[in-house]
Amino acid sequence: MARQLPIEIFMPPNILKAKVGSTVGGIDMAAIRRAEAAVEVLKAEFEDWLTTDVARLGTCRDAFVAAPSEETRGDLFRAAHDLKGEGETLEFPLIARVASSLTKLIDEGPGPAELPTGLIDAHVAAIRVIFRDKIRTDSDSTAGMLAAELEARVKETLG
Repeated sequence: MARQLPIEIFMPPNILKAKVGSTVGGIDMAAIRRAEAAVEVLKAEFEDWLTTDVARLGTCRDAFVAAPSEETRGDLFRAAHDLKGEGETLEFPLIARVASSLTKLIDEGPGPAELPTGLIDAHVAAIRVIFRDKIRTDSDSTAGMLAAELEARVKETLG
């Protein structure tokens, strides 16, 4: 029978604690309060940011419908993608959901000339209405059903 080597257990030192510091007094509550105050100040600008980006989405949609190309498709995708990212951050998760559906359609769909403009228009119109009516969650049953229907149509279109 072959001789087995003895088992040795090695415990590496925990240097993370030394790098982070102790938990006693480690959290600067004043810094947290300053950060929260800064976010509250920025909330006033959230609506302006979304107004600009919703308008840009409409402009990109118009350019795409007038001349479907890879360039106008890319512009439309970026506008929708920006809203997808900002929706959650700027407290409009329903906009993020609809914009996510639109980006999926644009990204995974057929060539620019074959993308269904009616479905694109429905997404853009839904985002405009959600923003106009300040619908922040899908607790609004109509808005939730609309988002679900748009997602279903995208899934159907992509096969």
